[in-house]
Amino acid sequence: MKKTFINTFKIIFFLGIGFFFIWLFMHKLTTEEKDEIYNSFFTANYWWIILSIIVMFLSHLSRTLRWIILMEPLGYKPKIKNAFLALLIGYFANLALPRLGEITRCGILSRYEKIPMQKSFGTVVTERALDLIVLGLAFLLNFFIHFNKLSIFKETAFYKNVEEKYQNLENPNYIYYILLAIAILVVVVFYRFRHKISHFFLYQKIKQIVFGFFEGLKSLIKIKKPFWFIFHTLFIWIMYLMMTWVVFFALTETSHLGLDVGLAVLVFGSIGIVLVQGGIGIYPWIVAEILAVFAIPITTGYAMGWLLWTGQTIMIIIAGIISLVILPIVNNVKNEETRDYRIQGFGN
Repeated sequence: MKKTFINTFKIIFFLGIGFFFIWLFMHKLTTEEKDEIYNSFFTANYWWIILSIIVMFLSHLSRTLRWIILMEPLGYKPKIKNAFLALLIGYFANLALPRLGEITRCGILSRYEKIPMQKSFGTVVTERALDLIVLGLAFLLNFFIHFNKLSIFKETAFYKNVEEKYQNLENPNYIYYILLAIAILVVVVFYRFRHKISHFFLYQKIKQIVFGFFEGLKSLIKIKKPFWFIFHTLFIWIMYLMMTWVVFFALTETSHLGLDVGLAVLVFGSIGIVLVQGGIGIYPWIVAEILAVFAIPITTGYAMGWLLWTGQTIMIIIAGIISLVILPIVNNVKNEETRDYRIQGFGN
């Protein structure tokens, strides 16, 4: 009962934040401006959004193949269909609660492929670390490409809100030092008293996660297909860029924008998805603010943000539900014909 209450509270909390951002943006608009946004939805060419969804599926397939490459050094090679369906269900679960998707897809592989959760979870943590690195590189590339737009960007509401929140903190550097000190203290206490608390459930769980993380790092160091691993890492983010850019053609007002603008929307939009679960409410607002830097009316930018967010979210929901339905079917759960796909000991 307590767990259900906490999970329900989290969902309501994140939805509340999303609706707050929607209200924050919309209440400032005139009736004419709101009509412009609604008209953009009716006049949009949805074939471009369908193309964006297809490109998104290609990125998910590529991520699946890269995930399998990461698991091979650990002695496991799951079926592509199971890893792909687990990934789609994971994205679907992430719409409900932060990081729930990572646990969900690892749990699915544990059930259908007999891969220990802590090991597959280690590869997922490694994946996320790689994504963060690539996002950082994309941010730097975006910074250099649009350096001349920096002064305009500083005038956007998005930048001013972030700057204001940071300046309102008294001695913000101290906060980082305090958090670092707490983290070090926790590690020291756990290590110092590890023998006395080793039988506790929480200790065992943390130990599994830590060992799983290092297993994931080991998989990164010992990957057997480095070329394909690098290829998929680049391909995933190129597809992310393309699925953002092609939607620009859905509206006449944004059809002239190039890949460089798509990169800006991708980078800052990703930040919005991290800040608010699923990016609801805040993602369209960020897109509107970024496109305003490139002389796109704020109402058109907001409509574009909703087109991008809606297309991606609907795809995740539909694909997630379908995957939940067909996953037991393709694995013939009635006969429990799940197999251990260890590379070593294949014939045992």
